Amino acid sequence: MIEQQHWHPVAGVDDVPAAAPLAAQLLEQPLVLWRDADGAIHAFADRCPHRGARLSLGRVEGGRLECPYHGWQFEGGGRCMHVPALPQFQPPAGHRAGAFEVRQAHGLVWVRLAAPAADAAELPQPAFAAEDDARLRKLNCGPYDVAASAPRIIENFLDMSHFGFVHEGWLGARSAAAIDAYEVEPTPTGLRATGCKAWQPQSNLHSTAAAQVEYTYEVTGPYTAVLTKLPEAGTTAVEGWRESIALYICPLTPETSRVWFRLAVADFDSPDEKLRAFQHTIFTQDQPVLESQMPKRLPLDLRAELHTAADKASSAYRRHLKTSGITFGVC
Repeated sequence: MIEQQHWHPVAGVDDVPAAAPLAAQLLEQPLVLWRDADGAIHAFADRCPHRGARLSLGRVEGGRLECPYHGWQFEGGGRCMHVPALPQFQPPAGHRAGAFEVRQAHGLVWVRLAAPAADAAELPQPAFAAEDDARLRKLNCGPYDVAASAPRIIENFLDMSHFGFVHEGWLGARSAAAIDAYEVEPTPTGLRATGCKAWQPQSNLHSTAAAQVEYTYEVTGPYTAVLTKLPEAGTTAVEGWRESIALYICPLTPETSRVWFRLAVADFDSPDEKLRAFQHTIFTQDQPVLESQMPKRLPLDLRAELHTAADKASSAYRRHLKTSGITFGVC
């Protein structure tokens, strides 16, 4: 699957303990995350190659991951270094656990299950341009476990015409549900939508008046996207308010997902939990609708569901997934 060649988030960096393994999952592959003696995080298939026990039930011993069944110990590259039943035995190179590539970015642990083909370019980590902007404060929200496919969740993130109904009184109003024309252009990682506008009663935590808000959306990977929003001047308590929100999804199964949001906001004073509470309110309004959609997997045949000009970004996203060869979470 081409999806295995992309980087996906599987856990928060701070959620991986120093002295115990952590179970995770990606693309139906059970994983175990653990830290070695230097604190580096490793990701293995959550199966001991000896007798198939879950390595996540074991422990970290002397900087190695120890199987709970027979105590076999594995170093960070996956090679078995010690078999307690045979203390003098030197395990050959083939005695190893399945190890995957790991990176850390945006406060999350990212895993890639398969390297790209030799002639393929290195797949970049999902971009978040606001990460390097010192004028914006960054923090993560989540994770949320959602009974919906990752592509359905991305498409909802790109959709403005639900604001007046799902987020009435917050990001929209039934009386102002019209969507003006906007532009969508393809990019190497997906698409970019500009000129998106929405009238919002409370566009952010610091709104003091209803405002026309300008959105820009970018799909940065099959299951990642970023939006930036800029409300009209004078409609927030924080002068010069602006924000970016990245959506990072771990596709657990074709119909279930784990979701994180990374906020970058012009607010260095509010408590973390207050900022998270606003995002939590918005997403938990989305979640029951997302989980109700049928089919749960996103149809890539544009004839399977109806479309209008207001759906330009989501239609472009479906076309991108199809031409990219994505098969996980779609139908």
